[in-house]
Amino acid sequence: MKSFICDAIHNKNLIELIYEGHKRVVEPHCYGVSTAGNEALRLYQVDGYSSTRTMGWKMYDLSKARNITVLDETFNSPRPGYKRNDRGMSKIYCQL
Repeated sequence: MKSFICDAIHNKNLIELIYEGHKRVVEPHCYGVSTAGNEALRLYQVDGYSSTRTMGWKMYDLSKARNITVLDETFNSPRPGYKRNDRGMSKIYCQL
């Protein structure tokens, strides 16, 4: 899974996935291991279901994700508020 998520980050491709049973579309920014020890993705959600009914910055525990698909659609640059070397990650595989 690492290689295609890292490719999506480097190429700035959107990702579509089912997270906790609901479809979401996200801009991936940082992929690694969270400080809680879970494989995680720091992302900006742009479409789909949100339990908080808001789009924006989130960190997803990838053990709760299914059907991860890299889309052909791209985004231009990191979203405002993005910080490299995410403090929520204990190990980073790749990042914008």
